[in-house]
Amino acid sequence: MGFIEFVNTGSHRPGAFGEIFVMFNVRAFCLGKAHEEVIKTIVRHGTFLVTEDGEKTLELPEPFNIHVGTPFEDYMVSPYNMFGERAMGQYVHDLLNGSESDFVYTYHDRLFDYPRRDDIGSMRGDGRGDGIDQVAYIIEKLRSDPTSRRAEGITWFPEYDAVSKNPPCLQRIQCMTRDGVLNMHVEFRSNDMLSALGANMYALAHLQKHIADTLSLSVGWYSHTSVSAHLYYERDHEELMKYVNGLGLADLIKKLDNCAYISI
Repeated sequence: MGFIEFVNTGSHRPGAFGEIFVMFNVRAFCLGKAHEEVIKTIVRHGTFLVTEDGEKTLELPEPFNIHVGTPFEDYMVSPYNMFGERAMGQYVHDLLNGSESDFVYTYHDRLFDYPRRDDIGSMRGDGRGDGIDQVAYIIEKLRSDPTSRRAEGITWFPEYDAVSKNPPCLQRIQCMTRDGVLNMHVEFRSNDMLSALGANMYALAHLQKHIADTLSLSVGWYSHTSVSAHLYYERDHEELMKYVNGLGLADLIKKLDNCAYISI
C-alpha cells in the first residue's frame, strides 16, 4: 500500500510560563510507519527531563495518541527497530501464552490471570493460576452484547503496584465491535517510545487478532495512548541514531545536544 496518512495536530495554548503545549496525534496505515512518525515527533517537540530514577529522557509535554487503521498491513516493524520479526514473535508468544520470566509482573498474567483473593483471603492469580481471565471476559462480553462499551481489561493492582518500584506501564485495553470488525484501544501511563513501543504495538495487535479470531471477526483499527511518551536519550542514544540517520533527523539532534535537562 502506497498511501500514508499522517496527522500531527493539536490544540495550542500557552502554558504557565508562556510555553506552547500541543496534543499530538499520529495516524498511519501500518505499525512500522506509526513508530517512525512517533520518533520524529518526539525528536521535534520533546523536552528534556531527568526522571525520579535518574534517567535522562526526552518527553512530549502532553499525552500522545497513535491510530493505525490496518495494524496488520506491511510493514509491522520499522527497519530501524533493534528487534526483528523473530524477537517480536517471541514477545507475542509471551503475551498470549505466558513466560518463565522472574519479573515482578507480566502483561500476560495481569490480563489472563489478574490477581484476586479467595474466600479465605489467600492470593490467587498473577501467574499462580485461578485468577481472573480478563481476555475471556472481553470475548464473552462482546459475544453476548456486540455493542458493549464495557469490554475492557486492566493491569494495575493497587495492593501490589502502589508500592512497587516496577509497576505496569500498560494500564488498560478496551475492545469494541463496530461494523463487523474488532477495534482495540490501549493506554499506557508511561511508554518508552523508542525501544518498547514497536514491540508493545506488535504484541497488542496480535492480542487484538486473537480476540477477533475467537469472535470470528476481522481486525479493525488499533489505537494507542501514551500519557508520558518519552525516549531514553542517553541510555539508548545508539539505538536512537538508527532512526535519526534513517529518517533524516540529524540537524534536530544537533540542536537537542545543546539543550539543558530539567529534573523532577
